[in-house]
Amino acid sequence: MDYVENVKKYESDPNEDAIEALVAHLGIALQSKDGMMVAASDPDELAKIRDNFCSRTLDLSKEEADAAIEKVCARMKGDTAKTRVTFYYLLAVESNTMHRLAG
Repeated sequence: MDYVENVKKYESDPNEDAIEALVAHLGIALQSKDGMMVAASDPDELAKIRDNFCSRTLDLSKEEADAAIEKVCARMKGDTAKTRVTFYYLLAVESNTMHRLAG
């Protein structure tokens, strides 16, 4: 999958270093179709994203993470196949924490 092109659906000039860092960070999770996608309608999955990626990688509080997740879900609402790399990239955009992905 071309993750840069997927991110370009939402960001005209994405930070390719950040996308590469996300692909490396997600590693084996991207090997399966299920792991490659985010089920935005699944509260348990969104809680895992908040408690793991948002908290540990982006250093967001629960409230900040929930707000960013809500914004990303709204931005990607029309996309039935939400790729994890794009979803996580947009979380960094919406929470102003891109520097945590790629300096």
